[in-house]
Formats: sequence, structure tokens, C-alpha cells
Amino acid sequence: MQKPVAFFDIDGTVFRSSLLIELVDELINRGIFPASAREIYADRRQAWQDREGSYENYIDGVIEAFRTHIKGVFYGDLADAGREVVAVQSKRVYRYTRDLIKELKADGYHLVAISQSPKSMLDDFCRQYGFDKVYGRIYDIGPQDRFLGTVTDEHLIANKANIVARVFEDSSLTRLGSVGVGDTEGDIPLLEAVERPICFNPNKRLFDHAKRMDWPVVVERKDVIYEL
Repeated sequence: MQKPVAFFDIDGTVFRSSLLIELVDELINRGIFPASAREIYADRRQAWQDREGSYENYIDGVIEAFRTHIKGVFYGDLADAGREVVAVQSKRVYRYTRDLIKELKADGYHLVAISQSPKSMLDDFCRQYGFDKVYGRIYDIGPQDRFLGTVTDEHLIANKANIVARVFEDSSLTRLGSVGVGDTEGDIPLLEAVERPICFNPNKRLFDHAKRMDWPVVVERKDVIYEL
């Protein structure tokens, strides 16, 4: 019997922050990245905190800082920092998506996690929640186990629709009853590819698109979950 599939964006959808943000901070705190790396995204973070700039612009700055400074870093240093972030913060998840993961797992779903964070730390994070497959950024490694600064198969991870198509190449899986959960407009290709799209804590662009498409919107605020 074919198994239905549920796709979850991780950062901001399951995890209440961004694993990449926490990782970059940890790398700076450990001296693996220079303190000046924060200058790349500091203004964008302040603008977002002041609600004068977008979260997406802030994240783009964090990604830029990571890609600028990852070249030459020893793989073991990144892995250690990632494990520390997961050990400290893996329980900082939303109740709605945490409980939905449990429910779908019990119903026999094949669970797929998708994130722009490094796959090495995603594997550690997602293992605790029972995901069957994890897609994240895999950074190329050169001599002496040091990062080259490039991403393996970047075209695949850059568009979540590509990942959905690859998942359904497996004949043991079915689109029938498929579920997708995301929080930004970058998740639209994913949500369009499943039978049951769920917009969770969406940003304005995804919210507007969800209203046009009549997709369900779920918001978790403090200890209350609203379905709009």
C-alpha cells in the first residue's frame, strides 16, 4: 500500500526561530566565524525587530554571512556547533506543528522536512521528531575536510517544487492525502503541489496568496491556536 506524504518547512514553521540564525550566532561565539560577520546582517535584523524591514531580508543577510565565511571552515567545527544548537534549542517548537507531526506519523504518513539550513544539523533536529527524509543545504567539502563555500545540487533545494517532484518518484508514496505546511511565499510551490496545504503563521505575501486560493491559515499566538 502506498503511503501518503506530509511536507514540513522547518524554520519558522516547526522551529520557532531559524536554525541557520542560531548556527551563525554559535559559530561567531566560538570564534569560528569572525565577530564582523554580524555586521553583514545587523542592520537588517534591527530593521526587522523595529518592524521597518522584512524577515526575509534579514534571513538573506544571515545566509550571506554564512556563505561568506564558511569557506575554509573545518567540517568538524561546523558539526560541533550545530549539535550544540540542536541540544539546547530542539524543544523550542510550535505546539501546532509538533502535534500535527505526531498525528500524521501515527496515521502512517511519510514525513519530509525541508529547510535552507545546513543538512548536517537538520538531521539532528529532525531525528527527534520522527521525520523520514530531510532536505537541506549540503555544502561541498574539499581537502582536509574543509568547506569550499559552494552548495551541492543548489538548484534542487532552491525550489521546493523540485523536492516534491523527487519525493514522488518513489512509487511507494502517493500524492493522495498529501499535506504541506509552510510560512512564507517561498513555500507556495510546495503548497501548490499537495492536496492539503496549510499556511502556518504566514507572512503577508503568503497570507494574501492563501486568501486568494482559499487555503487554510493557522496562527499560533502564545498558548492559543487560531484557524482563519
